[in-house]
Amino acid sequence: MPELLYEGKAKKIWATADPGQVEMEFKDDATAFNGQKRGTILDKGVVNAKLSATLFAVLERAGIPTHLVRQVDDRRVLVSRLEMLALEVVVRNVVAGSLGQRTGLADGTVLEAPVVELYYKNDALGDPLFNDEHVAVMKLAVPERLAELKQRARAINQVLSAFFSELGLVLVDFKLEFGLRPGGAVVLGDEITPDTCRLWDATTRERLDKDRFRQDLGRVEEAYQEVLKRVAGHGTV
Repeated sequence: MPELLYEGKAKKIWATADPGQVEMEFKDDATAFNGQKRGTILDKGVVNAKLSATLFAVLERAGIPTHLVRQVDDRRVLVSRLEMLALEVVVRNVVAGSLGQRTGLADGTVLEAPVVELYYKNDALGDPLFNDEHVAVMKLAVPERLAELKQRARAINQVLSAFFSELGLVLVDFKLEFGLRPGGAVVLGDEITPDTCRLWDATTRERLDKDRFRQDLGRVEEAYQEVLKRVAGHGTV
């Protein structure tokens, strides 16, 4: 029986015979507001495993290194084992969620240029928003590495925004997590799914992401399935 290395809110991490690789299993569990709201989204794990594997493959083809090896089954993805950095990098193209609350800008305002934000990965502190000086004080990344993370995030945003635009979707914002290979190279890890992205229909502005769960909008499963349907129809799956 494989060893369970870690279980989080949305995934389980399993050991494999290769110490340099692990399997990520995507769960149907859903949480919001730092775990204060909990529920289940039917077949979310199946949808997210396929979407994340597909989107990471899109990025790999664009020359952006990721931890993806291959999809194993409906819910599991084989990935390289990384030393994860304690930073979440959020890229925002359109005002939504906390950005509107912090700035007073109207929900749906298109930003003139993408905004890159940093959050300290610490559940006990509620993953607080950090600036570069906070990162330096906490010794989370040296300035050169931080600049690399931001540059990589902007490059990913450019690739994914164009990809989703072809599907009639707006990439409003999204969260990225990075890790280090044994030699120290920065690699994109974790996942890219409607759990970690805000995706709106380009015509109707209908939310097709976890905001439907957060805000009790209904049709949560249908929204996730719609994203997968569009991606599958693109011929990349």
